[in-house]
Amino acid sequence: MIAYFIRRVFAAIVLLLVVSMITFAIFFLVPRIGGQTTTQLATQYVGKDANPAAVAAIKKNLGFDLPLYEQYWHFLKALVAGANYHYGPDPVHCHAPCFGYSFKSHVEVWPQLKSRIPVTFSLAIGAAVIWVVTGVAVGVVSALRRGSIIDRLSMGVALMGVSLPIFFTGILALSVFTVQWPLWSNGMNYVSFTHNPADWAWNLLVPWCSLAFLYSALYARLTRAGMLETMGEDYIRTARAKGLRERDVVVKHALRSTLTPIVTIFGMDFGLLVGGAVITEQVFSLPGMGAYAIQGVTANDLPIVMAVTLVVAFFVVVCNLLVDLAYAVLDPRVRYS
Repeated sequence: MIAYFIRRVFAAIVLLLVVSMITFAIFFLVPRIGGQTTTQLATQYVGKDANPAAVAAIKKNLGFDLPLYEQYWHFLKALVAGANYHYGPDPVHCHAPCFGYSFKSHVEVWPQLKSRIPVTFSLAIGAAVIWVVTGVAVGVVSALRRGSIIDRLSMGVALMGVSLPIFFTGILALSVFTVQWPLWSNGMNYVSFTHNPADWAWNLLVPWCSLAFLYSALYARLTRAGMLETMGEDYIRTARAKGLRERDVVVKHALRSTLTPIVTIFGMDFGLLVGGAVITEQVFSLPGMGAYAIQGVTANDLPIVMAVTLVVAFFVVVCNLLVDLAYAVLDPRVRYS
């Protein structure tokens, strides 16, 4: 088990390095291939009305005239140990992990991004709990009551949930719960969990349910399909023949095997969601990482977009690492392989 853990952690570290290389190449190599010069990139740090001397100084101080491999090395070192930037007469220190300074606000990107991570984490964790519990439960009940009115009704609702986009269900929920039934008449403003846990949960309840409706519908259909396939296996009939209770057969044998692909999909979904639920945050005006990414893309703010991209990749890799470790718990064959 320890050797399996070490292998997966090492693979995750290598994957993060590869992702950083690809991200760096996308933002610094591809524009050069497309015809953008280092002078044009340096101009974004200075401003549109910059004089040639200021642009040349920025290009030199930020290392844009260095070879790409040296720029990549400085980029990695800044992420680990921080960096010093020379925008003016005095050097400015960017604390690790340093993603640079915003083109527009000229402040460090990481503190701005870090302040938005709890918002996105709150949205993702609450929605994940709801969609996993409801999705798996509905899928199991539908499989055990195959062909019944419960099965048909739940799969009909699941189909509707998969078909309806989040911006539709989110706006519909806003109009119902803030206009028709003004339970949130003052809006759904984010409140920190440490400040007031009750207000934190209350103001995120509608975003949680709107987001979970989409994912739980998918998980219900996947769980139902997996349960129907597993319940027909030979070892399920053997377990029943031994006289095990139906509850033990379903939970300990059938559901445990069905959860393996569910865990895989959950790791990807949760990692991407933690990286930024862009549409949900925009609909409910939540100041999370997704909204920050939209701000960077709209303003053509390269450091913000690059920072969000790397943080999203980090969360996806970490979630997949946790999924690989969960495999060893759910499936003993993984430990012995």
